[in-house]
Amino acid sequence: MTQAAAISRLWPLISLTTLTMIAFAANSVLNRVALDGDLAGPGAFAAVRVASGAVVLGALTVARGGKLILSPIGAGSLTLYVLGFSFAYITLDAGTGALILFGGVQVTMFAGALILKERIPPRRWAGAAIAMGGLVWLLWPGQAASPGLGGLLMMIAALGWGVYSLAGRGAVDPLNLTAANFVWTVPFALIAWALVQDGMTGPGLVLAILSGAVTSGLGYALWYRVLPQLGPSRAAVAQLTVPVLAAAGGFLFLSEDPSARLVIAGALVLGGVLLSVGERRS
Repeated sequence: MTQAAAISRLWPLISLTTLTMIAFAANSVLNRVALDGDLAGPGAFAAVRVASGAVVLGALTVARGGKLILSPIGAGSLTLYVLGFSFAYITLDAGTGALILFGGVQVTMFAGALILKERIPPRRWAGAAIAMGGLVWLLWPGQAASPGLGGLLMMIAALGWGVYSLAGRGAVDPLNLTAANFVWTVPFALIAWALVQDGMTGPGLVLAILSGAVTSGLGYALWYRVLPQLGPSRAAVAQLTVPVLAAAGGFLFLSEDPSARLVIAGALVLGGVLLSVGERRS
């Protein structure tokens, strides 16, 4: 089988994975707009984001006649990710935070793949190295100080998202399982909000609902849909496209100018991902 034929056969999977990565990147942009613009505090944004996702996914589950499937691992890891992600950006700039998050996810999911005894061919290792190199080139801070508590919180978020992704590999009903994860995460997000007692404006509320209902809720359900076909290592590499897509979203929606550095890094990341998800000739 030629490389072109392999890519053609994988096109539906590539398309769904691309749509999922766009949702993840959009979610990052929405969060950045809300927090950087003082439209919402991290506790309020996280609580509304999770609650709106739970409402939409729960309604879809009930409409389909399904039942919520409790997954303690899924709900616990989602809680770590959502809260760690929101509170880390109090002190971290976007580039440093994204580097820690997706670098940590990469390590977590590759470790999971090794533990689960997934065979990782050399080309996938090579693709991961190229993509990670592009990500580092794009996001490495010039004169950044130690990330401190924010860095620790983002590492916790990376661990949570990596475990959440690994837990979804065998999802029989992705929508119901994602809905249950969101429902069981709501109480923890509300407790965190009550402890910090931060505020939210009207525009911040709209951004949080959009983030929870669409780019998080439906995006995560789609992620659980494609995960069994990707496997842990390819899923880890695919997620390295998110910071590049988020940077593109910043250019389109936040008036951030693109740079030669972004173009080169984007080419490296996307090239590494294509190398990783492709198949050997047979």
